[in-house]
This record gives sequence, C-alpha cells and structure tokens, in this order.
Amino acid sequence: MVRYWITGILISAVTFLTLVMCDGTHKTTDSNEGEGAIHEIADSLPAINIEYGLLIDSFAVETATIRRNELLSNILNNESISAATIDKISKMDSIFDVRKMRSGHVYKLLKSRDSISALEYFIYEHTLTDYVLIQFKDSLSMTVGTKPVAIVKKLASGEIESNLWDAMVKNGINPMMSIELSEIYAWSIDFFGLQKGDQFHVIYDEKYLSDTVSAGIEKIYAALFNHQNKDFYAVYFVQDETESYFDEEGNSLRREFLKAPLKYSRISSKFSKARFHPVLKIYRPHSGIDYAAPEGTPVYSVGDGIVIKKGFQANGAGKFIKIKHNSVYTTQYAHLSRFEKGIKQGSHIKQGELIGYVGSTGYSTGPHLDFRFFKNGEPVDPLKVDAPPVEPIKKINKEEYERIKNEFVRQLDEQRVKYINSKETTIKAN
Repeated sequence: MVRYWITGILISAVTFLTLVMCDGTHKTTDSNEGEGAIHEIADSLPAINIEYGLLIDSFAVETATIRRNELLSNILNNESISAATIDKISKMDSIFDVRKMRSGHVYKLLKSRDSISALEYFIYEHTLTDYVLIQFKDSLSMTVGTKPVAIVKKLASGEIESNLWDAMVKNGINPMMSIELSEIYAWSIDFFGLQKGDQFHVIYDEKYLSDTVSAGIEKIYAALFNHQNKDFYAVYFVQDETESYFDEEGNSLRREFLKAPLKYSRISSKFSKARFHPVLKIYRPHSGIDYAAPEGTPVYSVGDGIVIKKGFQANGAGKFIKIKHNSVYTTQYAHLSRFEKGIKQGSHIKQGELIGYVGSTGYSTGPHLDFRFFKNGEPVDPLKVDAPPVEPIKKINKEEYERIKNEFVRQLDEQRVKYINSKETTIKAN
C-alpha cells in the first residue's frame, strides 16, 4: 500500500508540472474568496537561456570587443591565466589560430558566480554566427561552433537614387546585398556607373539570429537588374559541381582569368602578410606573387580590362601597369623593364594581350614580375582567386536549367510589376 501511495504522489507531481509547462498557467481555488473562485497563477519556472551550448545564466558574463593590437594573451593575463596555459592555447591552431582574432570582434568572459569569480570559459565571436570557445573549468579545451540561425526566403526590390548601398538601406535590405550583387554582375555592369532610376529585384535567402538580427545573405537564387533601361537577369545554377550564375540564354555571367600573366619557371615569393624584404631587410606584407623569369620575358594581361595606371615608382614597384577588369577585380604588374608599344592609361586591353616585359626596376634584387590581384580594392592571393569556368549551360543540363530559369524569371517579373505599381500608388497618394 505504501508503495502505491508514493507512486500516486509522484504521478500527481509529474501531471502538475506537465500542465504548468504546457499551458504556462494552472487554475486553483482560493479558500479566502470562497469556494470555486478561480485564479490564474503565473508560471514560476524560470526561462532556460542557452547560448554557445552553455546555460549562460549560471555564469557572470562580461562582454567586450578586441582592441587594436590586443592579443588573447593580454586578455587572459588579466584573468590570472598562467603563461603555460596560454602557450598551450596558442598551439591549438589546428582548431583555431588565435592570431586571427581581429579588433572590433566581440568576446565574452564567463566566470563563476562564487566569491573567487574564476574564468571558466572564454568565447570569441569570429563572425556573427561562428565562435570559438575555450574551456578552463575542469580541463583545458578549445572548440569551434556555429550559432543556430533561421533561414528566411525573401524577395526584395529597390531603385537607385545615389548609390546601391543607400538603395539597400532605404528599402530595408541588408546592405551586404550590394556587395553580393556587384560580384554576381561584375562582368556585366559597372557598379561605379549606376544611374538614377536603375532598378533591382532579388530572390534570396537571409540568415537570422533572431526575429530582427540578420546574420547576412545566405544565397541569391535569382536577380534582375535594370541598368540604363536594359534588363540583366542572373539565375543560380550548379553545373559540374560548380556554383555560378547564368543569363537568360544560359551563358555564364563570369569570365575566367588566365592562371598566370607569363610563362614562368617558378614562383620565387608567394602572397604573405610577413615576408622578409630582400632589399629593405625587414619583415613586411607582400601582397602579391613574384614570378622569377629572365629579363625581357613577355607579360600578358590575365583578363579584359582598362589600363587605369601606367607609371614608375623608384622606391617601390618600378615600372608598373594597373588594369581594372570590372567593378570588383583589378591587377597590377610591377618591376617591368619596359612597356609594350601603344600601352597607355585608358587603353582597352584584351585577355592574353602583351602589356610589358619582365625587368628589375624599383626595389628589386633581380629580374622578376611582381603580380598583384585586388578584389574590391583589397589585395588577395592571386593563386586563390575564385574564377569559375565560363562554359555555358551544357546540353545535358539545358532542360533543367530552362525549368528553373523560367520560374525565377516569372517571379522576378511579377515582383517588378508589384514594385512599380506600389511606387505609382505612393506618388498618387502624395
């Protein structure tokens, strides 16, 4: 009997908790106000707040941002973490290289709530969604993780009044969309030459950390950009395991760069953030690739473009040429011995066109070509530039592409009509 009586109590308790957790409230009679008086009792169970896989409310949390030139060792020293432990962390670079922590990024110190207030976890937010977690409690460990995000499919439109970035902000679109579109249309549209009245319509997925906090653009499925009264469609399609964008006829919107600007025997110096300069005898970034080649070796442009600079730097690049390929990519060819005849600022250059010859002008210890690649004005490793093939949609993929393209074009055209009608309605109302 005792066993059944205890069991009954446990079942009643579980039933009570289940009702509370399901409904958030439960009903009871208040003996002070008479039998049958019903009152709502607020749910007294606290909300569980889990972040980074941890019960965050069980810690004292300090949030800050990495200051300029601040290292992880500086932060941990202030928390009485030993030099030996910091050294162990620095050797965990196969998980995450702590030297890649950047100023302005958020970090959090999770400390115990007791009188000692010891550091138990250090969290660095590498991006809006990706983070690094270092555990000091019990044993030292490092893990990387990703915050949970919600993917929302969206359809957005806008019109250029001054520039693309401002158009995004005005229409409540994540401003990073302007970067995404400039890269998709890099070979089709000069985004420095946009005109007032140009319109864009986009079908895309956006990542959200919460109902209001965007974590960036996940994927653009299709876009329509009307520039100078001409329509430019872009449709996402995967061909031969390569992601790219194609136009209405199935032609790729991207153009491929040559793998190298000359026929060379070897790379004598790679892209580096800290290379020992052979002339200056100091460590400094080297934002390009040096191709060792005999003086007079022909140098060719890796892509179509316009010469935006042709000059001489006695204390640097020597004789050099800079070519703008589109609104995203620019290349530079330095230490030339001489330029090809007819090459001047403003010249239109074709891919593979001869532009100069290898030399050793400027700061140089011997004949070589210093080749540099810039993406949106920032130097990038030429060997890692993403240049997908320009092959159009293959015959075997044509039917599937047409099906996908026709559906996206239909949605984009409908969105354009709605957008234009809404603008006209607004104008009439005013």
